[in-house]
Amino acid sequence: MSVSLAGRLVVAISSRALFDFEEENRLFESSDDRAYMQLQLARLDTPAQPGVAFSLVKKLLAFNDAGAQRVEVVILSRNDPVSGMRVFRSAQHYGLPVERGVFTRGAAPWRYLKPLAANLFLSANEADVRAALEAGVPAARVATHSARASGAHPNEVRIAFDGDAVLFSDEAEQVFQSGGLDAFQAHERERAESPLPAGPFKPLLEALHRLQREGTATMRLRTALVTARSAPAHERAIRTLMGWQIDVDEAMFLGGLAKGEFLREFEPDFFFDDQTRHVDAAAPHVPAGHVASGTMNR
Repeated sequence: MSVSLAGRLVVAISSRALFDFEEENRLFESSDDRAYMQLQLARLDTPAQPGVAFSLVKKLLAFNDAGAQRVEVVILSRNDPVSGMRVFRSAQHYGLPVERGVFTRGAAPWRYLKPLAANLFLSANEADVRAALEAGVPAARVATHSARASGAHPNEVRIAFDGDAVLFSDEAEQVFQSGGLDAFQAHERERAESPLPAGPFKPLLEALHRLQREGTATMRLRTALVTARSAPAHERAIRTLMGWQIDVDEAMFLGGLAKGEFLREFEPDFFFDDQTRHVDAAAPHVPAGHVASGTMNR
């Protein structure tokens, strides 16, 4: 009988997003892949240090138990198969039940997202992330310099999302860019009861909402909307989520305030934003990733 991942939250992740391979990557970029392979093979028995998305992956996998396999994590990497051995060994060292991986030795790996039915792709490679988004898969480029997640909430996955161009389309952002704040506020006030079109991360939010409803005795999930919107533009965002029948646990309408310190207090395992300036502001405090979608990324 064939195996299926149907019904699971499927996270595809590159080796550099899961583990800290920055030193090895510098060798790869300055030399050839043979030297990189030799270094990885020499360090086969040396577990790599946790990377930016390690906490997110570890906690999501903790939703699995003897009764149900709710989450699947698959390594999807430009690494070669030899280097892939170290990735799997590092996962085993930390007790991460990661069994599946695709290693392409430099070729674009994003094309395997469709057969995996991935709900999320995390990578340090900008081109792969953009290609995944164009293919309709929620994807983000991890900021490898980000702070690691806080250990304050071991039994709760915390994920924070920007709104426009991430959860929602960039329709309103286009109005802001062309007409300024007053035009944006008027546009959103007039359309307060009209749901915003979906953005690239709506499918992920839906999958997380299903996982949140199921829950387990030992793991919970908490989500936050962290947006530059302010009143009266907040109403359309809230009504859109209500129309989708999706709850978020916290919503921060910051009216242009820097997001970093608010995120530091929320302590997410990951934060997604479409603007690099917000990702850069968040990275000293929390794990963060750039969603290359919308008008700001064209």
